[in-house]
Amino acid sequence: MRTGLALLGATLCALAGAALPTTASATADADPTPAPKRLFTIKDERIKESSGLAKSVKHPGVYWTVNDSGDTGRVFAVDTTGEVKAVVRFGAKVNDVEALGIDRDGTLYIADIGDNEENREQIEIYTIPEPETLEDESNVKYRRYDFTYPDGAHDAETLLIEPGTSQLYIVTKAVKGTGTIYAAPPAPSREGTNDLTKLAAAPAGVITDGTFLPDGQRVVLRTYADVTTVAWGDTPNAVARGAAPLGQGETVALGPADNTVLVGSEGANSAVYQVQVPAKAASTPPKAGATPKPATAPENNSSDAGKSNNFRWIIVGAGLFALIITIVTFPPGRRERQDRQAENARLTGQAPPTAHRRQHS
Repeated sequence: MRTGLALLGATLCALAGAALPTTASATADADPTPAPKRLFTIKDERIKESSGLAKSVKHPGVYWTVNDSGDTGRVFAVDTTGEVKAVVRFGAKVNDVEALGIDRDGTLYIADIGDNEENREQIEIYTIPEPETLEDESNVKYRRYDFTYPDGAHDAETLLIEPGTSQLYIVTKAVKGTGTIYAAPPAPSREGTNDLTKLAAAPAGVITDGTFLPDGQRVVLRTYADVTTVAWGDTPNAVARGAAPLGQGETVALGPADNTVLVGSEGANSAVYQVQVPAKAASTPPKAGATPKPATAPENNSSDAGKSNNFRWIIVGAGLFALIITIVTFPPGRRERQDRQAENARLTGQAPPTAHRRQHS
């Protein structure tokens, strides 16, 4: 009897599986996002904690990077083989450099904005001109800008530079909750301290770097685990997320191709990957002039109703099969007796009878 019931159940399950829609699997197979591509590795022993990355404006195929806290005021030019082409020193006594940016004119912004203890009275951003030639330089002239938050100290690792206006934004790093986006004055002063203005809440995640895309309408923010595309505006809004190579993800910069960014991490021999900018999946609009068919159209109802009715009977049959198996395999009271025997054996230290021992997976 049990063999016959098992065959009946297998048949019902097979029919039910055949009747299930295939839309979900078809959608999953349609993801066209390419996998991250390893572009180069920074092997220079002087770069042990790359915490900022910026694409050169004047030198194709070159990226600028900086070390995290503990280094002096300097930036490194690295090509796409990972080789350091130049080291530029600007001589400032930096505290905790966490981000690097560049504007359309080739001005480098070195953001000394890290504050793990959240006790700094102010943060600093230094600017130097991108050199015309890639060679080592010392004591390059720099400019310093001081900033304070309106609501106390914050730790931050992200500097954003709007391409059209060079407007500066800082995104704080929040281990709990979400960070905040702050805007600098449109024309910061080198005299006195500049007040930052709270703009909006940042997207979820521990944000470690970011960059504007060339259109000025989108921003890509980096976390330890992923990258997020943000539609910019008065209220920045996250529109898409994409995975990034794992590691202590610290940097993001514009990539060599449109709609790509480079992401890197701290540590010796840190790899830099090219990833696709996450894009919001666009829904397919209806064709112009197309008129949706009424739900009561006879040519659709006959086949759809038949499929629905068959599927309903399959489900009912499967339910009856499960009920019969339960009754035959576990007569009334058998499971309760087994549970009581197992509990008594546990309390008395005796093993329950072998014939009644339940197997757990």
